[in-house]
Amino acid sequence: MNTRDMVYVALFAAIMAVLGLFPPITLPVVGVPITAQSMGVMIAGSVLGAKRGGLAVLIFLILVAVGVPILAGGRGGFSIFLGPGGGFLFSWPIAAFVIGMLVEKWWDRLNMINATAINIVGGIVLIYAAGIPWVAVAAEIGIAKAFTGSMGFVPGDIVKALIAAFIAVTMRRAYPIIKTA
Repeated sequence: MNTRDMVYVALFAAIMAVLGLFPPITLPVVGVPITAQSMGVMIAGSVLGAKRGGLAVLIFLILVAVGVPILAGGRGGFSIFLGPGGGFLFSWPIAAFVIGMLVEKWWDRLNMINATAINIVGGIVLIYAAGIPWVAVAAEIGIAKAFTGSMGFVPGDIVKALIAAFIAVTMRRAYPIIKTA
């Protein structure tokens, strides 16, 4: 990893923190807040690629775990990972990596349609696959109730996927960070 890569990783970890300034909206059934930070996961993977995007999100989560209050609502500390939102948080670096991997694979054909599909697969489907079962266990509710309660996130997450796709496609044209072989 060169200096430029480290700067990109740090920059996107900082962007994730800035996205935490938007106030969270907590859904009553699942007790997990709607935040802009999940969009940061999508943008990190879409713009930085698999390794750098996943690393940026991982560094952000390490800062959260050691107590830096950079999650939406000024939250931080390891206990956040044990609550209902923990499964979503644990999936973020993996989601950024998968999004980045798919963007790299589709780089030569990246447009709004496939960039949006990539962000939906990695930034919604994958994150929900980890988050919903965790909610069911942590909140002591059934998986069906956790699934139904989590569906309140979907409209906003689709908008986030569209924004991340737009940013990725624009960055690809203007200043491509991802290099393909």
